[in-house]
Amino acid sequence: MLLLVSGLQGSGRISGGGFSVLDHGLTAISTRRERAGHRRRTHAEPVPARPGRVFALDGLRLLAALSVVAYHYTARVGSWPKKSEAIFPALFPMTAYGWLGVHLFFLISGFVICMSCWGKPLRDFFVSRVVRLYPAYWFGVLATTVTLAVFPKGNHPLPWTSVITNLTMLQEPLGVPSVDGAYWSLFAELRFYLLFAVVAWWGLTYRRVLVFCCLWATASMLFAKAEPGPLRLLVMPEYSWYFIAGIAFYLMYHFRPNLMLTGVVLLCFGAGLPATLKMWRSTEAYVGRLVPAWPVVLILAVSFALLALVATGQLSWIRWRWLTYAGAVTYPLYLMHQMIGWELFHTFSPRIPTYPLLALVTGGMVLLAWLVHRYVERPLGRKLKQGLAPV
Repeated sequence: MLLLVSGLQGSGRISGGGFSVLDHGLTAISTRRERAGHRRRTHAEPVPARPGRVFALDGLRLLAALSVVAYHYTARVGSWPKKSEAIFPALFPMTAYGWLGVHLFFLISGFVICMSCWGKPLRDFFVSRVVRLYPAYWFGVLATTVTLAVFPKGNHPLPWTSVITNLTMLQEPLGVPSVDGAYWSLFAELRFYLLFAVVAWWGLTYRRVLVFCCLWATASMLFAKAEPGPLRLLVMPEYSWYFIAGIAFYLMYHFRPNLMLTGVVLLCFGAGLPATLKMWRSTEAYVGRLVPAWPVVLILAVSFALLALVATGQLSWIRWRWLTYAGAVTYPLYLMHQMIGWELFHTFSPRIPTYPLLALVTGGMVLLAWLVHRYVERPLGRKLKQGLAPV
C-alpha cells in the first residue's frame, strides 16, 4: 500500500512503463466530458456577442404593418364607395394577400417575447406586456369610436357599454363586437402570452422552452379538428404554429441553429398551412373574389426565410437607427388605420382624387401613430410601469 501511494504521488502511475490504468481511466473520463460539453455547446450554449437590439425585426414589423394597411386600404370590400379591385386594378393582385402580414407579426412575436423574457422573472413579463399593449390600445379604441361618431358616412359606433368592454381587450371571448375588426389578432397575442407565462414562471432554459414548443405543437395537432371550446380557444391551432416557429427561431438566434430547431420550424411551416389556406378561402367574402392560392404559400415561405436570416445573424449588419422609430409606430398604426381610414375614404373620396387621398390618409395614419407613440404610449407606459412596480 505504501508503495502504491508513493507511486501515485511521485508519477501519477501504477506501473513504471506506459500508461497506467489510472491515467487511462482519467483520460477516458476527460474525453467523455469534453464530448458532452461539446454537445451542450452545440445545442444549449448562448452565442456570444449578440447585439442588444435586432434592427431587422423593426424593419419586418414595419413590413407586416404596411402590408396589412395596404390590404385594408386597397383590397377590402367596403373600404371605398366602389369596389377596391375596380379602383386599384394594378395594386389589388398584390395587396389582396396583405392579410398575411398578421402571420408575420405572429412569427415576430414568438421571437421577441422569448427574447424579452429571457432571464427575467414572471412579474417583469406581466408588466412589460401591460405597458406595451394597453396605452396605445385604449387610445385607439376611443379615437376610433369618436371618429365613427363624427363621420357617419360608413360604420356606426358601438354602444358605449360595448366600448367599455373593448377597453379590456377581452371582447372576443365575452361575445362583444370589436370597435375595429383588426383587433382580432390582439386576443391571439393575449392567449400566447398566457401560455408562455407558464414557462416564464418555470424559468426559461433551452430545454424547457423546447419542451413547451413540443407540447404546444402536440396540443395544436390534437385540437385542430376539435369542436369549439375553452381548451381549443386557448390552444388556438389556427395560429399557434407561427408563435411556436418564432420561439424556435429565437432559440436558433440565442443558442445556434441545430437539427432539432430546424425540424420544429419546418414542422410549423407545414402544419400551419391547412388553417392558413382555410383563411385564404374565406377572403373571398372580404375582397370580392377568390385569388390564387400559390402566393399564400410563397409569402409564408418568404416570411419564414426572413426570420431564418435574422435567427442566423445574416441580417445583423442592418443597424439603421430610423428602424427603431419605424418599429415603434407599427403597433399604433395597426390599431387605428382600418376604421378611421375607411371613414376618411368614404367622406372625402367624392372631393379628392383616389390616389392623392390614399397617400394623404396613409401618411396621416403614420403621423398619427407616431404622435400616439410619443405623447400617449411612452408617458402613459411609464406611469403604468411605476404603478405596477412592487411595493
